[in-house]
Amino acid sequence: MAYKYSILFVDDEVNILSSLKRGLMDEDYTCFFASSGKKALEIMANEKISVIVSDMRMPEMYGLTLLKEVQKKYPHTVRIVLSGYTQLQQVLTTINQVDVFKFITKPWKLEEEFKGIINKALEYYKLREENEEFKHALEAKNRAYQNILRHIEDTISSARKSGEAVGTL
Repeated sequence: MAYKYSILFVDDEVNILSSLKRGLMDEDYTCFFASSGKKALEIMANEKISVIVSDMRMPEMYGLTLLKEVQKKYPHTVRIVLSGYTQLQQVLTTINQVDVFKFITKPWKLEEEFKGIINKALEYYKLREENEEFKHALEAKNRAYQNILRHIEDTISSARKSGEAVGTL
């Protein structure tokens, strides 16, 4: 079954991805899994990802580098960090540089914590999506009203010119 929203989980530890796969199989969103930042970017190039959950310490590409790239290329994707590396400076750097929605520490509690955070991230994504839709609808209505006003002004201007022309006869 294809769902409207997709979550991408990125971690170089296969057992973490397997655990997430098992724990999230019944959720109402599509799950994608990548074992590296490079694979994550390949998935994102081909799929619309609503939320990305990334580990920080991975070989080849650190999570911070990945999330910076995601922020640049896919600014609407909500970014979450899942990491066992919890030095305060690293956490602050990540949050400040890539506008992280949440920082989840390993190990996590799937039912009590993890799923709730994912659902809140999806709600946030949906709200931003609705906001964009409302903004575009409002802009379209504004353009339509401006066209109507221009048409009315043109009609009034034409009527005045016709009245002036009639008055000179």
